[in-house]
Amino acid sequence: MNISRGGAIIAVMDSAESTRLGTFKLEVKSGKTYLLRILNAAMNEILFFAISNHKLTVVVTDGSYTKPLTKDFIAISPGQTLDCLLKANQEPNNLYYMAAKAYTNGTNVQFDNTTTTAIVKYEGNHKISSPISLPYLPSYYDTPSVVNFSGSLRSLASKNHPISIPINVKTRLVSVVSVNLSPCPINGTNVTTCQGPNGTRLYANMSNISFATPRYNILEVYYYHIKGVFETKFPSFLPYVFNYIDDVLPLGLELAEFGTQVKVLKYNTTVELVLQGTNVVTGLDHPMQLHGYSFYVVGLGFGNFDEKLDPKKYNLVDPPRSNTVAVPKSGLVAIRFRADNLGVWFMHCHIERHLTWGMKAVFMVKNGRRPEERIFSPPRDMPPC
Repeated sequence: MNISRGGAIIAVMDSAESTRLGTFKLEVKSGKTYLLRILNAAMNEILFFAISNHKLTVVVTDGSYTKPLTKDFIAISPGQTLDCLLKANQEPNNLYYMAAKAYTNGTNVQFDNTTTTAIVKYEGNHKISSPISLPYLPSYYDTPSVVNFSGSLRSLASKNHPISIPINVKTRLVSVVSVNLSPCPINGTNVTTCQGPNGTRLYANMSNISFATPRYNILEVYYYHIKGVFETKFPSFLPYVFNYIDDVLPLGLELAEFGTQVKVLKYNTTVELVLQGTNVVTGLDHPMQLHGYSFYVVGLGFGNFDEKLDPKKYNLVDPPRSNTVAVPKSGLVAIRFRADNLGVWFMHCHIERHLTWGMKAVFMVKNGRRPEERIFSPPRDMPPC
């Protein structure tokens, strides 16, 4: 295959930023194949992306090879990267839009509904023979298209690119990812200033714990054995069992605890983490990212997690390997990884407002037994936090 050496790195951004920088033009040569490295640099939305009259073939997700997946469009989460092949095989006398627009499914959630665009132009002095047109992109609320795209990704899993899926899981975790509320502080004139339902403040959580960012760096605290900064009581299983995807849920579920809770993992243990979406306050997609690791997405779908039935449907042959995965509205994701990267690692929703509201957690991977399985000491010139 004749792939251009000069791969284009395309950051998919919001339309206001695109307008400020001007229209990007990608010039291609007829007959060549180009590698597009696409990053969703938006803050708050999963995006659909496509190029008019051209198909995209996904070959890498978050730095890991995939079986070639050819689609008319892709769906990409904030912070996620996809490498796609673009074949320059269309009429060179035309210009072609590449375009992106938001996907959202929250009730009464404002979002930028404009479409950001760039242009694909064929090399040469071609006479443009027809008006430029936008590619097909699904509707703003098309949840099945997002889930079907993500669910179609598969690891390459070839002889030259083998994968290693944890089969014998030693540590199992189940966590909800949810939006929740807290009473709003009242100012001196007894007027509430929060914009949540009924004057409440919006928060978010994992396992009903809205993460409180500590004053000190947790890695430094862990290394120097400083007491009182965090607790290790992050639950392994769901603290409350209910119909997570019901449209009408008890108001008592809307309140979450606040705390700096850490999940401690033994070095080299095999981990399965199920992330369950809920419709508490409002149902939404949550693109979850784990720092320090890539993981295998062994399960993805809709409904409540069933610990007896769902594991039987896991893909343990060629699941995609990623560091970011979107938990669908009214759905769940199951991931697996081996805890072989020492230290303190952040997991969070990559939608900025959910992150700041507290939808995040910390995984602490303890030292192993051998010298090479221990955290390096901080450099002497490391500035204090």
